[in-house]
Amino acid sequence: MSAEFTASRLRRVRPSPTAVIADRVRALTAAGIDVINLGEGELDFDTPPHIKQAGIDAIVQGDTKYTAVAGTAQLKTAIINKFARENQLTYQANEVIAGSGAKQLIFNAFMATVSAGDEVIIPAPYWVSYPDMVSLADGEFRLVPCLEQNGWKLQAADLAAAITPKTRWLILNSPNNPTGAIYSADELRALAEVLLQRPHVLIMADDIYEHISHPPALFATLAEVEPRLKDRILTVNGVSKGYSMTGWRIGYAGGPAWLISAMQILQSQSTSNPSSISQAAAVAALEQDSSFLAQWRGILATRRQKIMQCIESIDGLHADLPPGAFYVFANCTGMIGKRTPKGQTINNDVDFVEYLLDSAHVATLQGSAFGASPYLRIAYAIDDARLDEACARIIRACAALA
Repeated sequence: MSAEFTASRLRRVRPSPTAVIADRVRALTAAGIDVINLGEGELDFDTPPHIKQAGIDAIVQGDTKYTAVAGTAQLKTAIINKFARENQLTYQANEVIAGSGAKQLIFNAFMATVSAGDEVIIPAPYWVSYPDMVSLADGEFRLVPCLEQNGWKLQAADLAAAITPKTRWLILNSPNNPTGAIYSADELRALAEVLLQRPHVLIMADDIYEHISHPPALFATLAEVEPRLKDRILTVNGVSKGYSMTGWRIGYAGGPAWLISAMQILQSQSTSNPSSISQAAAVAALEQDSSFLAQWRGILATRRQKIMQCIESIDGLHADLPPGAFYVFANCTGMIGKRTPKGQTINNDVDFVEYLLDSAHVATLQGSAFGASPYLRIAYAIDDARLDEACARIIRACAALA
């Protein structure tokens, strides 16, 4: 009977693959199995003390009531100052919004602007939620493959070919999840030349991994590179990845006032304001000392090297060094067709992920969940000792394949 009451729109979407693997890891752990999770996208670092203290202070001071839907005046000021200081972008108070995570803001933007028949261009590999968000908004997603030999980045000619009169949005995610690719300023300018000739296309710049990049890569965002596009760009960011605040659920965005207003209307009828306590902590994150970021990046660079060495030691796996985020996107073509010790054939990257989880008790994510197969996304933002153990388990499991 329950299916009879389920809205038809739910048949257009799937559960988030990252949430599915997280739930499975928790279930196995609860059953007493020692699983190492390289599938979930969050840093293992604790939220910095001064940011936690700001949240505690908010509780003690009684800042526990409703706030303005789009965020407190203090947080909006911090967001405006952040965009100006780090991205050379100027916004007014009615051009920024805070939400319960960057994910909510992306969802609201699509719900506010996408109608049946509208198309959203999504470069692949992509963050797993983009296509389903578009489907929930009654739109059509148009996937544009980005090749490994091109650094996983969208090419201007491919963008031009993908745009139709029905195109409503282009999504650009840099640094990219799952590949770690970062668009240079010159690469963004090449895409901007295409977009300047097509004024009906809005652009979403998902910059959530902005602060996690490794030299010589330099982060740039499209509105900064090409100011003539600024009134068509929604620049989305948040404190979850760079500040290790996933559980605090604060994202923010800057864009044209008409779009921010539409997103605020939707938010007022769904979640209303994000947590007042989390907003206070986010102010501290954006305005106070961020020197810890350099130390974190150094630790992540060491971990990245561990994973790369692990992959390079395994016949059948290959990966290019990712310049950003905290993932390695490994080509596992060489594993396809091999047989497990139980006699099962690995037919695709889903089978390979299942094999690693079942035999090595290491959780990863299949590339097909991100629109590219056969690949493997490995998240390396975990404790060094556990990462070493995970690498040893993966090497043993791969050596057992025939």
